[in-house]
Amino acid sequence: MNEKQKLSVLIITLNEEHRIKSLLEDIDFADEIIVVDSFSNDQTVAIVESFTNVKLIQNQFINYTSQRNFALDQAKNEWILFLDADEKLTPELKTEILSTINNQNAASAYLIYRTFMFKNRKLNFSGWQTDKIFRLFNKSKCRYNEERMVHEKLIVNGKIAVLKNKIIHFSYISFQDYKEKMYKYGVFKANEKLKKGQKPSLFLMVFHPVYTFLYQYLIRLGILDGAKGITICYLNAYSIFVRYKELDRITSSRI
Repeated sequence: MNEKQKLSVLIITLNEEHRIKSLLEDIDFADEIIVVDSFSNDQTVAIVESFTNVKLIQNQFINYTSQRNFALDQAKNEWILFLDADEKLTPELKTEILSTINNQNAASAYLIYRTFMFKNRKLNFSGWQTDKIFRLFNKSKCRYNEERMVHEKLIVNGKIAVLKNKIIHFSYISFQDYKEKMYKYGVFKANEKLKKGQKPSLFLMVFHPVYTFLYQYLIRLGILDGAKGITICYLNAYSIFVRYKELDRITSSRI
């Protein structure tokens, strides 16, 4: 008889007081829960510490990839479920996760589709209709690529599969909250490009954001999401603009 596989759930946080409690209540099926917090200055730490089954570790944030790999190194179990504070699992997905890791023919890593929530309503298009991400994997066969600072890429040694059930992704709370997130992503992407030796380009600063907006709004059918589609497509394009603007700023400051 095969031994039951144990699951470690990992979460990285910074000022997630409005979302972390509901997530921690939602993942009590895990054998181990670790929150790696980058020194939140709201009530995140106090909320996490109120859960006796959760281990809190504070670690200085450098970038998303290094923080995720640090969290991986803290986990006791081979099977990892990596979640963000703005994500929620359905009962069907929980059951599927436990069934999957106890399958003798389990893959090394699993992609999970996400349902993007705009405030509390589902966003059907705008490029998010095919959004999927690595969330469940065997840590002995996987590691995040250190060259990426944001939109982390998992390097998988072995078979990749896809789970049937979706994660609910409550990413958009307000315009300002999402704009700040997109700005931060843009800054990290600028630093990635700098490390790769890319030079600033006025053409790309103008063309790439416009292309991104039109592609997501027209080709990826953001137009069918109404005002929500315009907002999301604009903010995603804004992040691209920040990427090139920041690259130009950093490069100019070094001259």
